[in-house]
Amino acid sequence: MPILITGGAGYIGSHTVKYFQEKNEQVIIVDNLQNGSERSIQADFLYKIDIRDKDTFNEVFKAHNIEAVIHFAANSLVGESMDKPYEYYHNNVYGMLCILNLMQKNNVNKIVFSSTAAVYGEPKRIPIFEEDATNPTNTYGETKLAMEKMMKWFDRAHGIKYVSLRYFNAAGAHNSGLCGEDHYPETHLIPLILQVPLGKRDKIYIFGDDYPTEDGTCVRDYIHVMDLASAHYRALDYLRKGNDSDIFNLGNGNGYSVKEVIQISRKVTSHPISAEVKARRAGDPAILVASSEKAKKILGWQPQYDSLEKIVKDAWRWHKNNVSGTPGGREDAPCGGLGDSSGKRRLPGIFYSDGPTGTVFKD
Repeated sequence: MPILITGGAGYIGSHTVKYFQEKNEQVIIVDNLQNGSERSIQADFLYKIDIRDKDTFNEVFKAHNIEAVIHFAANSLVGESMDKPYEYYHNNVYGMLCILNLMQKNNVNKIVFSSTAAVYGEPKRIPIFEEDATNPTNTYGETKLAMEKMMKWFDRAHGIKYVSLRYFNAAGAHNSGLCGEDHYPETHLIPLILQVPLGKRDKIYIFGDDYPTEDGTCVRDYIHVMDLASAHYRALDYLRKGNDSDIFNLGNGNGYSVKEVIQISRKVTSHPISAEVKARRAGDPAILVASSEKAKKILGWQPQYDSLEKIVKDAWRWHKNNVSGTPGGREDAPCGGLGDSSGKRRLPGIFYSDGPTGTVFKD
């Protein structure tokens, strides 16, 4: 039975698609291509649909005997979420409501959810455990927490079982070189740092050096994107075995400060990488480091790329080979795109929606 992956053309989604295909799973992707690129993935079915377009989205469920949903589609920028709370609640929370409603209607009872460490806010202890208090300090984290709670109630009412994966800073790239971390605009630390040796920017900015950490900069737990992909597969296997809904942290258990990440990037790239300190950003906790012992014990998950230097090396290899972004994409949009003003250039094997009242079709 096919697996539906929402946001499967995005960064983590595209790597998860590749991992699932390597496990001989049939994958169906639904993505509005707002941030993703159809050129980063190879899928049997790719529907260019917004998950909030329920009528058109429902056609996907009716057309396929879907076994489970892997849900990535969401807005995910902390800073932006503080300025645009409406957009984040509408896309993230309402989007989840649409998915769960359609799952209920179409008798799909398994979902693996891409959550975040941002649900914890400023932690009371390090490392962070799943049972620790959730008190988000930004809109993004608040919406993800609301989505988790929504799944809990749909489970109780309709038996939709879920695994929520609260992960920390995803980084790195697939060994094939076919996809990597490439947002537009880019906001994540490691690819921003790597833009300096690539000549895309003069320096990297450090937002705050007065945090209560050893060197004054924020500390984060970095996890390789392929380790995240494998965790989603393990979570699906967990649900296939009939287990109860649960929540798991995903991280390496090691914290690196912004300055340390910059220094490791200097070593990997052999570039001096100039840095400048600016004011703090709203909503950034000082330290986020995970305990992933629960995922290791219950899901049998084990990170394969637990060295930050390895993560940066994989990212650097991809960025060096794709200076203009994902192969085949528009020159002015690193993640590619449909490439014409109508947004509907036809590509083989890709389905398109004409909007809320339109039909899904394939060339």
